[in-house]
Amino acid sequence: MKKLSIIATAILLAALTASPGWAAPQELKFSHVGSPGSLFDLSAQHFAQLANAKLGDRYKVVVYGSSQLGGDKELLEKLRLGTVDFALPSTVMSSEVDLFGLFELPYLVRDRDHMKRIEKAIFWPVLAPAADKRGYKILAVWENGFRQITNNARPIVKPADLKGLKLRVPQGKWRVKMFEAYGASPSPMKLSEVFVALQTGVMDGQENPLSQIYASKFQEVQKYLSMTGHVYTPAYVTAGAKKFATLPPDVQKILIDAARQNQAFVYVTAARQDKELLGKMKAAGMKVNEADKDAFIAASKPIYAEFAKEVPGAQKLIDEAIKLGKTH
Repeated sequence: MKKLSIIATAILLAALTASPGWAAPQELKFSHVGSPGSLFDLSAQHFAQLANAKLGDRYKVVVYGSSQLGGDKELLEKLRLGTVDFALPSTVMSSEVDLFGLFELPYLVRDRDHMKRIEKAIFWPVLAPAADKRGYKILAVWENGFRQITNNARPIVKPADLKGLKLRVPQGKWRVKMFEAYGASPSPMKLSEVFVALQTGVMDGQENPLSQIYASKFQEVQKYLSMTGHVYTPAYVTAGAKKFATLPPDVQKILIDAARQNQAFVYVTAARQDKELLGKMKAAGMKVNEADKDAFIAASKPIYAEFAKEVPGAQKLIDEAIKLGKTH
């Protein structure tokens, strides 16, 4: 009887899919590098819920996390090719669009309210159009977070403590330059490869927001967590501009609205994780210390000078971003 039921269901499904006017929703692939439970993962899943509730039966956002469809660099290329519909790049955007290096400058963004003001005054008028010229359509600004340092050698209190430390960094040249200035030996590496690199000692440490650290299980292979908060990294809901333009206008609007509406969820979730995960790291046995941020800020001045010199228009954006942090 059970076998007959299965056959009947299969026949019914075949009849439905073969009938005129019926078609499965077109899949919109949303890929990111975050592990399950990370801020990236929670943010993308919530966005998919918001969007799919309004897309009806024509389109469906499907999330692929944990670098299933590639690392950051591969995903940006796939956006251009149209083989992935959405990705959530963060640091890597600075290697594609020079002005995005603004968000690689240490201690530039003070808090999420400051970031909101930067988004309104700088991101949408200047950075988003620069990305569009490179073939990327940015729908919304979410978050990767405030970055902290973990390692197996010693607590990091001042930049001098980083001397000689083999440190994994994401694929963005300004993060490399920053840690070189601090005295570390930084190496860009895909997030999916970092756990094994730390476990085997190929890398001494890495730097990431708490959400990425915990979801990636780095607390299992790292002794020290130093609360440096050296960079706040936004994350950008990004599509390939050409392919996105082929979607019906009402579908484009649903996706943009859902992505921007989702920002409130992202910020609330991020703030909650910042508090909860620190306790979990300590419970996992990590030794946590506060860093001397003034010492790091002082050591960061050459990075600002180099960025302003190398990237046309950068000094104006730096000045404006700093001013936006002082006026509130």
